[in-house]
Amino acid sequence: MQKRILIADDHPMARKGLRAIFEYYFKDTDLTEASTCNEIMRKLLKTAYSHLILDITLTDGTVLEILPNIVSLYPRSNILICSMQPATVYQRALNHYGIYHYLSKSLPEKSIICLLRKFLNNERPAQEEDAQIKDNPFSHLTARELEILHYILQGMGSNEIANILNIKYNTVSTARTHILEKSLTNNMTELYELATRYNVT
Repeated sequence: MQKRILIADDHPMARKGLRAIFEYYFKDTDLTEASTCNEIMRKLLKTAYSHLILDITLTDGTVLEILPNIVSLYPRSNILICSMQPATVYQRALNHYGIYHYLSKSLPEKSIICLLRKFLNNERPAQEEDAQIKDNPFSHLTARELEILHYILQGMGSNEIANILNIKYNTVSTARTHILEKSLTNNMTELYELATRYNVT
């Protein structure tokens, strides 16, 4: 049966690269592209997709902001996160939503094809070792804290973040405190340096 796939990435070359892989190795697929969170939700409203391939960071926000709605409204869609950012940062937050497929864009083509084949066959992948998660200072952040971290690293203040995420200022302020505590940093400068070291944006 043909699989209907939505590929969401804000970089055209990344979308085209994935499309080329699917068209060459996985013939029986119907591919659609999106570049923003809003576009993802609009396309999901019109079409039932069997598989979603989503980058973490898009031009209008992070996929973490819309995942609760996607999982709730479209439970039959299988989801894979495809990102340059380390899987260990997001694994626990994604597992909370029942998402276990994570593809690093830095992998060699052969590994990407193998992971995509498992994803299309709905085979649950092996998880990262717990030791790797513990070694990453951002791995214990909740999904909400990761959302807020994304905007903090863009230099936004608490009021601006609260407006974007439509949450209370106090929620953002509390999350900032938790992010510093969990990452064992004392201020924003240390947090920026740590995020750069671990390729978190």
